Amino acid sequence: MIRKVEHMPSMPTPFHMRDWKQVAVDYDELIFNFEAAGDFLPLIWWDQTGKNTGRATFALPSYIGASREASNHEAINCVTAVLGATIAGIDKSDQNGQNWVEMCESYYNTDNGENLVLNRTDANSGSSFWYEVYPHILIYSLAHFYPSVGRLESIMQQTADKWYEACYILGGKDGAADFNHLSYDFKLQQPVDNGKWKEPEAAAGIAWIQYTAYAKWGDPRHLQAAEWCMDFLQRSTDNPFYEILLPYGAYTAARMNAELGYEYDVAKMLNWCFDGDSACRSGWGVISERWGEYDAHGLCGSLTDFGQRWDQMQDNASNEYHEDSSGYAFAANTFSLAASLIPLVRYDARFARDIGKWMLNAANNARLFYPDALPAIQQSCHFFRSDPKHVIAYEGLRKKWDHQSPYATGDAIRYSWGSIDLGLYGSSHVGIFGGIISYTNIPAILRLDCLRTDYFGDDAYPTYLYYNPYEEEKHVSLELGAEACDVYDAITHSYFCENSNGETMIAIPADSAVLVVIVPSDGIRSVEGTKLLVNNKIIDYRLDY
Repeated sequence: MIRKVEHMPSMPTPFHMRDWKQVAVDYDELIFNFEAAGDFLPLIWWDQTGKNTGRATFALPSYIGASREASNHEAINCVTAVLGATIAGIDKSDQNGQNWVEMCESYYNTDNGENLVLNRTDANSGSSFWYEVYPHILIYSLAHFYPSVGRLESIMQQTADKWYEACYILGGKDGAADFNHLSYDFKLQQPVDNGKWKEPEAAAGIAWIQYTAYAKWGDPRHLQAAEWCMDFLQRSTDNPFYEILLPYGAYTAARMNAELGYEYDVAKMLNWCFDGDSACRSGWGVISERWGEYDAHGLCGSLTDFGQRWDQMQDNASNEYHEDSSGYAFAANTFSLAASLIPLVRYDARFARDIGKWMLNAANNARLFYPDALPAIQQSCHFFRSDPKHVIAYEGLRKKWDHQSPYATGDAIRYSWGSIDLGLYGSSHVGIFGGIISYTNIPAILRLDCLRTDYFGDDAYPTYLYYNPYEEEKHVSLELGAEACDVYDAITHSYFCENSNGETMIAIPADSAVLVVIVPSDGIRSVEGTKLLVNNKIIDYRLDY
């Protein structure tokens, strides 16, 4: 059970679900358009410095109005924009005569000799784990979709080897790696600390990197490194959630358990992602509150960030701080959470209902990051008019600001990073929702594609998670096509129907989830341990759950 999800409503209110795939398509069209006209447009420009590749690459500002110096762009924005569009179904290797995927190689820092995927084209390791690990996750994810494009697979293999070496030096050589550090300096081959904070969730991101490499090439060193990382999380008693990497550890735990028989504590790691009791970044987790007249349940960020203007807000009578006045959710973190949690249910269906319920809340409430969702008085940059389709999100959503709740805003103006609080680095993640979420004949019952971000997994049949938030059973329509199919539920370990085609209805009980796997009716069924297979493809990993 995910404790925080139990406090979320089954049906978020007000209910207003955006068409996330259309948002992703429209966003891609806007930001990659060199001819776009309007304030601060076009957003895209060419970086002609040729760093790391000898070729020009595209650049996007992390915030609208940010400086357009040649190298002032980030992998967590630009690579994510390419990946997000890809997840949503757009081929970015051949779009308008450009190979945007290959251009992402510019973040593979070779000019400095480190040969690592870093957040900038002129970066060095040793500053912050999340800015060094997450770009690798993004490039590996692109390599899944575009295995033959450029050097992506080679970059993936070479950097996986380097992260193995880092894990070895961080304690793997002694059988117990330690990630209680700020970062790792690959040139000096030693951990980095600043005496202020640590980013131990790096273990989760590196575990994902290593296990993904193992799934791709089968090198036992990568499996060993994944074990070192996961063992660190397993024995940890303090919540290590810092920014964006920990959910990838929960996914890796579930997958290693299901595929190879490990016994990592998936529930502990999932609850760490939600609870907000991080030991290294106070309050970091998932919101489970109603902010003003809007549900904010399911959004990810800080539960305790007052901000600069509300940290002095006091109760007139008691002269004490209002603890319930805090909260700051972020678009990037909310969208990113789905990339790891939705495929997780394939490997551990015990969490299907909770993750389905969370996703319904997150998918509905994430619209609040966008300017068309709130009145002008409840956002910092309502004056921006160059995005008529409202596909660029605010960086974040505060629980209270300027005596409004909620309030869409960001850090750009506050810290002079940009002229407007609408942020591309968060918006670029929207394709994760756009590629995972589809809609059904029943409002509020989403079809969630469990394979779309299940990178480098074994061949699998179409697998979808449905959650029914209603107080009564609902019948959802599935389009099976012309060929006869069986429809299996990996939660109840039973078949909805067999030898069916065309439009088929399945019944989903109230406040429950189903994990549908669509398999050929003439397939040969077999059981291997706890796994159920059809034609040697696994359709249920844990018959014992």
